[in-house]
Amino acid sequence: MQSPTRPIGTLLRQWREQRHMSQLALAATANISTKHVSFLESGRATPSRDMVLKLADVLSIPLRARNALLLAAGHAPMYSQHPLDAPELASARRAIDLLLAGHEPYPAIAIDRHWNLVAANRAFAPLVSDLPARLREPPMNVLRASLAPDGLWPRIVNAAEWRAHVLQRLQQQIDASADPVLVALHAELGGGRAVAAHGTDLVATLRLRVGDAVLSFLSTTTIFGSPVDVTLSELAIESFFPADPATAEALRHGG
Repeated sequence: MQSPTRPIGTLLRQWREQRHMSQLALAATANISTKHVSFLESGRATPSRDMVLKLADVLSIPLRARNALLLAAGHAPMYSQHPLDAPELASARRAIDLLLAGHEPYPAIAIDRHWNLVAANRAFAPLVSDLPARLREPPMNVLRASLAPDGLWPRIVNAAEWRAHVLQRLQQQIDASADPVLVALHAELGGGRAVAAHGTDLVATLRLRVGDAVLSFLSTTTIFGSPVDVTLSELAIESFFPADPATAEALRHGG
């Protein structure tokens, strides 16, 4: 869906269908005629740069895919894409490092759009230190490391509930981005099979056995507000908070 080699009309139609919108609904929301939407999708008309961006806003299309749409319509990409260690993103990287370090002694990680580990604070390493090398080697995929049979899975006390939670989040990302890598990851982790129902917790809780103790965590996700760089738009910081006093005490004293 994100390849600029496909015609702009095909890409627009695929995104519209991904969002479960009719041509009429898209036209009404974008304040254009249904006939114009039809002409754009059939290739009888080519959208201007402003029209591409207008439709992308209506369809909530990710920045990476907006660049692909612009290219397919014959326009230059609008959004930059730099590696996280590029000088242009130095201030963002400092903010990430501050957030991760400031969350200690509780674990926190930064991940990219495919759940690959980008950065982590010192509290995270002890939780994964005993994983097989194949799961820890860069880029470490935190979902694979969590749900693989030789990963954290045997140590997750509420494994079925946690698996249901993370696969639901992964499916939400797929619905939003149509990313084929995420689709493949979902299938690899058994997303096609029925998942267990959530437990009774009001917030999904990770209960992880570490040594002789069981640590319980709640998690929050932080993203950059209104990013104009593709890399930053796809970055998320996962912060884990103690869900009970025993976990907080164990982490404050180094496990």
